[in-house]
Amino acid sequence: MKHRKEPPGDKNIIGTRVVALRKAKKMKQKEFLARLQTVGLDISPTSLSRLEGQYRLVQDYEVVAIAKALDVSVRELLGEASE
Repeated sequence: MKHRKEPPGDKNIIGTRVVALRKAKKMKQKEFLARLQTVGLDISPTSLSRLEGQYRLVQDYEVVAIAKALDVSVRELLGEASE
């Protein structure tokens, strides 16, 4: 996978958190996409890449599914301190 050459966008606040959490769990994008499908969210590799780069808006139901797929709370995904 090539590294991003452009600075992050401004379409969402979770993109960088998704990347950090996914990499902390040593999960490649392909594996993450498969996990998203198991929780009912089917998005394309391009769409995930745009989400992670903060170039794509994220729907509320997607935030919930992404948190489930990463096994974190929605609060943690949003960058709020865990309790």
